[in-house]
Amino acid sequence: MEPAFWDASALVRLCLRRQATPTVVVLGRQYSVVTWWATPVEIQSAFARLLRMGQLTSQERVGGQVRLEELRTDWREVEPREQLRQRAESLVDRFNLRAADALQLAAALTWSTGHPRNRPFLSGDKQLLDAARQLGFHAIET
Repeated sequence: MEPAFWDASALVRLCLRRQATPTVVVLGRQYSVVTWWATPVEIQSAFARLLRMGQLTSQERVGGQVRLEELRTDWREVEPREQLRQRAESLVDRFNLRAADALQLAAALTWSTGHPRNRPFLSGDKQLLDAARQLGFHAIET
């Protein structure tokens, strides 16, 4: 499988059956997961928020947790480093991104060793996808 950078929004869709689009299911078969070190925290936050909002049952959350743990056994995480933080800081000046999204994009740039041209970047966030596209990633909406 070809590696692709998956942000938290894409992985939430992959983990939760109710959130899974036909597109994300196909992408899950096509691409292996590369993600940012803090992505599991973002995913847990999304699960908790959806549960509180009544958009996720406790049973669905457990299923999502199981799927997340399955994915984590094979995925590759980009670790936090000073250079990554510096990249994220510069990205918030250049693009309209929240801090967590800037860190996701900086992690993707680190994974691509600064050469994002045509490297797959998967997300459900249109602003993040637009920024990734402008940097040269092959941005794929989930």
